[in-house]
Amino acid sequence: MANKSSVDEFILLGLSDDATVQFFLFLIFLSIYLITLVGNMLIMVVIRTDPQLHNPMYFLLSNLSFLDICYSSVTVPKMLEGFLVTKRTISLSGCIAQIFFFIFMVGTEIFLLSAMAYDRFAAICNPLRYSTLISHRVCVQMVVGAWVSGFLDSLVNTLFLIDLHFCGPSYINHFSCELPLLLQMSCTSTFANEMVILTFSMTLGFAALLLIVASYIHIIGTILKISSSEGRQKAFSTCASHLTVVLLFCGTAFIRYMRPASGYSDTLDKLVSIQYSILTPMLNPIIYSLKNKEVKTALRKQFRK
Repeated sequence: MANKSSVDEFILLGLSDDATVQFFLFLIFLSIYLITLVGNMLIMVVIRTDPQLHNPMYFLLSNLSFLDICYSSVTVPKMLEGFLVTKRTISLSGCIAQIFFFIFMVGTEIFLLSAMAYDRFAAICNPLRYSTLISHRVCVQMVVGAWVSGFLDSLVNTLFLIDLHFCGPSYINHFSCELPLLLQMSCTSTFANEMVILTFSMTLGFAALLLIVASYIHIIGTILKISSSEGRQKAFSTCASHLTVVLLFCGTAFIRYMRPASGYSDTLDKLVSIQYSILTPMLNPIIYSLKNKEVKTALRKQFRK
């Protein structure tokens, strides 16, 4: 707060200042980004071209793959640029735009994962009514609802950033702009922003998480009632991939944004951010292709062609 001059540009400190380490990190994260793009595009193509995968579950999965491509593209290209230039700068408007799209994608993914949990609940707990509960129209409505909810969450959060005044320091100890870090650099009161995060974002986020938890409580209860071990294993395998993705994404995001203000290092924050914003979009198609027999069969058909 010593420097009271207005700041309209920030320096992203990134992950390292060592040129050799930066080049090594560039190759690693470029590989991760390419795997993310290819893996998610492959899932989308396989679902679209294989008639056996034309059902609600895979319609939602193809939307998740598209979302993961968008989600990863918010931060990784700017991060890769930072490894190759000497001065890693980002304008204030660019920083706010990055935060807007990041919150947009995070919010949408949480709601999409909750829609996928409801789909698994309907398939396992109400198989006879599944076609009624999860029709194509309902799927489209859930996907549109997820995108609209994510957009509104992001819009409300970033609108409050426009009126804030930033007076330094002009550096951000991270590889991308994140809302908590930017709020710490404001000279004006951030009380309104913090209240919006607590009331709007947390309410929507916990509502989505509550739907996921409630769905899996009913799913586990139904699976335990199945008499044969083969039937239990088959029922559990239909939701194992989704449950793994939920734990990876929501678990690390919860640690990042709900942790106490003290007791965590900047390095740990960066590692947690890398996990849920860069690694998770790469792992999602791998998890679904390894744990799902129908996807593996469809992939083998495509490779034979």
